[in-house]
Amino acid sequence: MEELEQVGIRLKAARTSKGWTLDRLAKAANISASTLSRLESGKRQASLELLLPLTRQLGISIDDLLVPVPEDPRVRRDGWEADGIRVHPLSPESSPVHTYKLQYSPRPPCDELKTHNGYEWFYVLSGRMRLQLGNREIILHKGEAAEFDTLTPHALSAVGPEDGEIISIFNEAGARFHTEMGVESR
Repeated sequence: MEELEQVGIRLKAARTSKGWTLDRLAKAANISASTLSRLESGKRQASLELLLPLTRQLGISIDDLLVPVPEDPRVRRDGWEADGIRVHPLSPESSPVHTYKLQYSPRPPCDELKTHNGYEWFYVLSGRMRLQLGNREIILHKGEAAEFDTLTPHALSAVGPEDGEIISIFNEAGARFHTEMGVESR
């Protein structure tokens, strides 16, 4: 079981997050430091007899060491298109951080900049992107990134001649604005 293979790694992470040495935890749990070392490295099979005193000392439960591995971590969501922008979701809908691949058709600068709650970050994969941020216009090229507070009036568009493609990350509020209001309002 994959869950059991991760016990040692999670045990070590819990120990080091408290700033404890192997010796300190082993002594507190009344086991040898070499046994604890072998548990953490996966060279010793975990048993309840060993884990119970360790988790008690660390103030965690055994369940904390047995986080289930998702059956299939791939994201399978349909994309959509709105106002010349193709949207490809790259994170689960329930994720606290929302990631998208966005493809923009070239267009002139926006006349009306938008504001909303939230925070955004994007990375240019291809093409050239125009970020209108307040009274500034910034042209970003392939390999460049930008992040900004979305309470600053802003708009994003491809400069051309080719489409612009970005990876964009929003917090919950930013994603809600862009998916409920439509990407076209961006």
